[in-house]
Amino acid sequence: MPNIASLLKAEIVRLARKESRGEVDSIRKALAAARAESAALKRRVSELERSVRQSARAAPARPPSPPRAEEGDGADKFRFRASGMASNRKRLGLSAADFGLLVGASGQSVYAWEQGKAHPQGRNLAAIAALRGVGKREVVERLAALKSGGPS
Repeated sequence: MPNIASLLKAEIVRLARKESRGEVDSIRKALAAARAESAALKRRVSELERSVRQSARAAPARPPSPPRAEEGDGADKFRFRASGMASNRKRLGLSAADFGLLVGASGQSVYAWEQGKAHPQGRNLAAIAALRGVGKREVVERLAALKSGGPS
């Protein structure tokens, strides 16, 4: 007669193998799907690299040209520094809206320029530069003329 302990042990081993086989099968399926996806991605990457190499051969490498300023807008003559514009506006005692009125922009644009979030375009840059050497009295006169709709 077989030993009850050995029968019990054999039954436990059989049940454990049965349970683990179900878990291992699902993991094997997931691993096979991941490997297939990885292989497909590798193929796609190699195709794209090949395409990039072919397009690089077809088009000669040129550095991108900088955007050109419009003729006569004066953008090439002036440098812009946000802190310089802010200090000039404060020196003149102007609000951002009034300063914007003088340079042909909105107060919000002036605020964005001072924060460094945007840069003025050529025509605005020339107007900002023109206000550098102007005194408070002349600015008040220009502002009054602009607000009344008269010539500047």
